[in-house]
Amino acid sequence: MALTFSQLTFAYPKQREILRNLNLEIRTGERVGLIGPNGSGKTTLFLLASGVLAPISGNISIFGEPIEAGKFYPEIGLVFQNPNDQLFTTSVRDDIAFGPQNMNLPPQEVETRIQEALLATGIQPLHDRVPQNLSGGEKSMVAIASVLAMRPRLLLYDEPSASLDLRARRRLINFLKASQETLVISSHDLELIIEVCDRVLLLSQGRIMADGAPQEVMKNRTLMEENGLEVPHSLTHGD
Repeated sequence: MALTFSQLTFAYPKQREILRNLNLEIRTGERVGLIGPNGSGKTTLFLLASGVLAPISGNISIFGEPIEAGKFYPEIGLVFQNPNDQLFTTSVRDDIAFGPQNMNLPPQEVETRIQEALLATGIQPLHDRVPQNLSGGEKSMVAIASVLAMRPRLLLYDEPSASLDLRARRRLINFLKASQETLVISSHDLELIIEVCDRVLLLSQGRIMADGAPQEVMKNRTLMEENGLEVPHSLTHGD
């Protein structure tokens, strides 16, 4: 299994539990969409999976290795919703280099990974640009490149299409569809989930309320509305 949660419970200080006895398995090679209303714990789940947060109880493992909060796991990469939270150096190249350099890789290997990430995301012409001066779509691809440079086997995307224009969104979808890594994508862009993912999880009230093929789960109007969501337009034809 790429990612496993066993009896996972989590709450922020002085708040109610946001996740309760959650069990979940993500198989290697899957493309999984994570949907749910605001506040359902999608981003929290990602922060737990990547070791940023520690659960109150339960266990998390990635490719069979237990996750301990505060440790770095290059096998897993998290792409934040807002690329401005991820990009902080004075050039695209330096942002992409940051991860491999902190993995203590030799300079030649760092350079190889920079070039691989630039090529994979199609942003070679931006390598010497200041990230803060790029468009929203360009920043998103740089943020993805900075994660790809560490060669993670599992990628977590938190609202990757948020604030993108139509052209940048389409480029992102095409990129995700061509990705070889195991993917978990949290998004309110349900049409993106339908296009990219072969499985969807509906997270609400601290639990997985549905788990199945995106078209089957998301065309269930009662289920979606009870959990603060709408049926995607592409699945309403004939209603």
